[in-house]
Amino acid sequence: MRLGSGTFAAGCVVIEVLGVALFLRGFFPAPVFSGAERQAESPAPEPSAGASSNWTELPPPLFSKVVILLIDALRDDFVFGSKGVKFMPYTTYLVEKGSSLSFVAEAKPPTVTMPRIKALLTGSLPGFIDVVRNLNSPTLMEDNVITRAKAAGKRIIFYGDETWVKLFPKHFVEYDGTTSFFVSDYTEVDNNVTRHLDKVLKRQDWDMLILHYLGLDHIGHISGPSSPLVGHKLSEMDSILMKIHTALLAEERDPLLPSLLVLCGDHGMSEAGGHGASSMEEVNTALVLVSSAFERKPGDVRHPTRVQQTDLAATLSIGLGLPIPKSNTGGLMFPVVEGRPMREQLRFLHLNTLQLSKLLQENVPSYNKEPGFEQFKVSERSHRNWIRLYLEENNSEVVFNLGAKVRRQYLDALRTLKLSLSRRVAQYDVYSMAVGTVLVLEALVLLLLSVPQALSSRAELDVPLLSPVCSLLFYLLLLALAALHVVVCTAADSSCYLCGLPWLAAGGVMTLIAALLCAGMSALTRVFAGGKCLSQVGLAFQNPPQSTSRWSELDLLSFLGTVGHVLSLGASSFIEEEHQTWYFLVNTLCLALCHQIYRKCLLGDDCAPQHCPHTGEEFDGVAVALQGKRAGPEGWELSRAPADPSSLEALRGSERWMVLASPWLVLACCRLLRSLNQTGVQWAHRPDLGHWLTSSDHKAELSVLAALSLTMIFVLVQKRCSLTSKVAMAFGLLGIYCYRAAIGNVLFPWQQDNKDISKGITEARFVYVFVLGILFTGTKDLLKSQIIAADFTARTVGLWEIHSGLVLLATLLLRPHNLPVLVLSLAIQTIMAQFIWRPLRHDVAEVTVMHYWFGQAFFYFQGNSNSIATVDISAGFVGLDAYMEIPAMFLTAFATYSGPVLWASHLVNFLTSEASSGSALSHACFCYALICSIPVSVYIILVTSLRYHLFIWSVFSPKLLYEGMHLLITAAVCIFFTAMDQTNTKS
Repeated sequence: MRLGSGTFAAGCVVIEVLGVALFLRGFFPAPVFSGAERQAESPAPEPSAGASSNWTELPPPLFSKVVILLIDALRDDFVFGSKGVKFMPYTTYLVEKGSSLSFVAEAKPPTVTMPRIKALLTGSLPGFIDVVRNLNSPTLMEDNVITRAKAAGKRIIFYGDETWVKLFPKHFVEYDGTTSFFVSDYTEVDNNVTRHLDKVLKRQDWDMLILHYLGLDHIGHISGPSSPLVGHKLSEMDSILMKIHTALLAEERDPLLPSLLVLCGDHGMSEAGGHGASSMEEVNTALVLVSSAFERKPGDVRHPTRVQQTDLAATLSIGLGLPIPKSNTGGLMFPVVEGRPMREQLRFLHLNTLQLSKLLQENVPSYNKEPGFEQFKVSERSHRNWIRLYLEENNSEVVFNLGAKVRRQYLDALRTLKLSLSRRVAQYDVYSMAVGTVLVLEALVLLLLSVPQALSSRAELDVPLLSPVCSLLFYLLLLALAALHVVVCTAADSSCYLCGLPWLAAGGVMTLIAALLCAGMSALTRVFAGGKCLSQVGLAFQNPPQSTSRWSELDLLSFLGTVGHVLSLGASSFIEEEHQTWYFLVNTLCLALCHQIYRKCLLGDDCAPQHCPHTGEEFDGVAVALQGKRAGPEGWELSRAPADPSSLEALRGSERWMVLASPWLVLACCRLLRSLNQTGVQWAHRPDLGHWLTSSDHKAELSVLAALSLTMIFVLVQKRCSLTSKVAMAFGLLGIYCYRAAIGNVLFPWQQDNKDISKGITEARFVYVFVLGILFTGTKDLLKSQIIAADFTARTVGLWEIHSGLVLLATLLLRPHNLPVLVLSLAIQTIMAQFIWRPLRHDVAEVTVMHYWFGQAFFYFQGNSNSIATVDISAGFVGLDAYMEIPAMFLTAFATYSGPVLWASHLVNFLTSEASSGSALSHACFCYALICSIPVSVYIILVTSLRYHLFIWSVFSPKLLYEGMHLLITAAVCIFFTAMDQTNTKS
């Protein structure tokens, strides 16, 4: 079966996407949990003294009512730092002098809302896959405080983030959920919570009140932690806390138990305003417990102490007189019970350590050898002896001192058990990981073995689909894989995702693996078993100077740059600072181009590689494979190239000087872009032009820059558009400025200040109309070129209009200070197309590699990194007045990957308009797929080997998600390449 190289490459990438999805499903499994069913069971008794148990019931509750005030993105310095002193005076008073306990609660990555709510209420460490589930939270099935409280007859009221309603759909006697992902709203989303307060605080028909405020988090996503809006929001939250605390104090009576007010955050906020990663600003959250039970003596200074966020579940359970959740990995915050009698303190600690030891037994086969378990057993024996002495003489000082010793033993055991469980944060589904890895590697090997045929002049290759399937080897492999699947699924101690699939689906995966393996072996045999191929290999090595496919400097740079980047993925520091790798590669590429241009223009060096269509020699497959990409007849003519293809002497005057200066202009643009957005980890905190422009003091400068950028975008894009698209582009860019002015980012010349801030929904939808109009016009021209086969102009104009529509959409979604990134991206594309790729007549593979490298560099130029915190989710809500999952996800993904997408779109336009060979797009698609597949394939092997690394969840796992998303984007790009190639072929 013969396939075009582009179609074949797109199919391989789709298979890799399937493999990576399967790998991710195994790599991000369910976290450590208790397999025991939640049921009505008797609580663990106090360690028995003699033959009888003295305390078999749960301890009584410590608090009559609990109010949880959860402020999204409340990082610790917002309460305990200068902002807290300035904007939260009542809270500061409670922290410094009032009846309160203050903590800095550390949230484990991923620092996004849904996993953090689960951690607060279950005490478990959620899996990293909850980052994806955060978009559509399923019902929480794990044992948790809310479920326990409802089973105990507690009446719970909730107002705030609708994530709680999804997690606990039938637990609240009254609730009002607000949309958490509509980040443009930071006022109404909180007012919808506060409006219920006055009424509910006067009522006596509830035991727990949960309030989740989202406004602070939304402000962070929109304008960052330095925005003046943050101060106003903190003042609003301070007044709400004062109202709640005052109402609770007014209800308290001496005979009744005190109430508890919990002020906490689910995660912090990075300096850029996002969250999701593991920086100190994202993981450190404020936690303040306010109750009259915590009254302090004069001179009692209490500084915030560090705890784990998971410790709150056990503490709330003890405070409400509930059993501790079975999957809890946290420990009781001891200062909460420090004022209780010694016997109660030991009882609380025994319940907590016993629960952790049971969890350890369920998840660690050799649990009895764990230090924490041994310490627990020693503490329990000491506790039993203490009970005997206590019952004999409970007021003795000796008994108290011995109790203090037992308490220290319990606290030590608690810390050690928590550490042991945190090390086993998740159980990997190794079987699913292995199957996914095999699929990815098989697709990569097929791509590599197909290089000679795929990059030949015909851009076609024989895909051995029928013969391997019918061969005995295929059936033997399929039988062996099926047997292996049965063995693994029947012998596995833990559940595997593949084992849970229907047999038809699992059989399809096994069939695909066997077919790919047979196809790979067939291709390998065809390449290396033929005597002709082997003789050509010998000739290629014996006569390298005469070989027409010898490597150029750019070939060597492309190879070494790809290999170097792949190797760098094995180090956490290189992943955190990957932008530096791409900045170095594009700068080195510019210098290599400069060297090539100067050598050809000034020295007239004809040794430089030429790729000219007048040579008709056929390059054999292995010679192409040795170089990795080039074949002579696929060389493509450039309609505007110099008359003499062997040199650049035909260029004269200003055009010649522009060719000489173009690499330096590109270098200057890249250097300017590096100073716009600091990214990564090491230098992300340093001030940059982006921070300066987004500050409220420089709104006029940002407005001028935005206006100039929009003008330059129109100038750079409109030149190849039809008149209709030019008008639509002009109105669309004007609408973008109006949108940014409406939401308060920029100012009109006649405005002194933007007091009338809105959501800009009308203005954004106005722009969407023009985006869709331009895309429709481009698609119409492409269809026209299908009908009129000779209409080459309609095809090129249609492709450029589609590119222009994507540019207009990116302009709308990017923040105003990032508009220069888009302008310089378009400028670099224009410079390199006009003065580098055309005069130097680079082949398809080289142009493809350059587009890919610049696309990756611009991914980081716009402020992205390998941290989830830099994802600008506010882009997903531009023009939306309510949360719609699919549009929000698409817009967020497009805004994040606008750099690679626009450079890939430009590659299609350039090759279509400049290459006379019909195989150019097929070759580009194949090269693009290959250069994207190599890092992904190697990285999943590296991640598998490093899965117990210290930074696996904070560094390697987010990068794995980015790689998976990038491969999905690559699959879409390859499909687009293939569709355009089919259009060219039919035309």
